Amino acid sequence: QVQLVESGGGLVQAGGSLRLSCAASGSIFSINAMGWYRQAPGKQRELVARITSGGSTDYADSVKGRFTISRDNAKNTVYLQMNSLNSEDTAVYYCNVAIGVRGTSWHRDYWGQGTQVTVSS
Repeated sequence: QVQLVESGGGLVQAGGSLRLSCAASGSIFSINAMGWYRQAPGKQRELVARITSGGSTDYADSVKGRFTISRDNAKNTVYLQMNSLNSEDTAVYYCNVAIGVRGTSWHRDYWGQGTQVTVSS
């Protein structure tokens, strides 16, 4: 009953920028955290950035200073602004949302469909 729709991926030259967005809809009681993960060919999926309901953020070392995660609580949407992109950023980017289960302290994770980011040289 929860759907995540991602957008914003594409092809960009090295040094360029992209902004990813992910909108959550459906049966949402509360959102504990929202984040972005990525997976490059032959590699494990890794955390890129995360933002909690309290606004605290966490970034992978490889993207610190270049990427910025933000959210629009009214729209249940999370964004990832990606600047100074390089070839190492080429991957499929997945949105993740941790949604609280009503009446409990539990949460459930939901994933977006993934959006391809390709950085050319």
